[in-house]
Amino acid sequence: QVQLTGGGSVQAGGSLRLSCALSDNSVNAVAYFRQAPEKEREGVAAIYTPASSPWYGDSMKGRVTIAHDNAKKTVYLNMYNLKPEDTAVYYCAAGSYSEGRILDSVHYNYWSQGRQVTVSS
Repeated sequence: QVQLTGGGSVQAGGSLRLSCALSDNSVNAVAYFRQAPEKEREGVAAIYTPASSPWYGDSMKGRVTIAHDNAKKTVYLNMYNLKPEDTAVYYCAAGSYSEGRILDSVHYNYWSQGRQVTVSS
């Protein structure tokens, strides 16, 4: 239902983009999450697609943007000024959001495979 591409390795200060392709038009929210070794999964960014309203978690706020291309059924996560602490496995997820905290994983029932993002110092 969701396919995640992009990511990879970059030096600190660099940029990367993740792309989340959707196959289900019934969803109205897409989010990116990440999980670093020995840390809990955390929400990075989310977008409510009917209004293209973005929401950002505290960990990357100011260094990340999320955008929805309706024609391509794809949600992009652009990451800037990356730091070694951004190294993690990243996931995209899609679901139906109605209320509450949009970066709460309970809203999402479609999850992608993880993609490794590695930032070297």
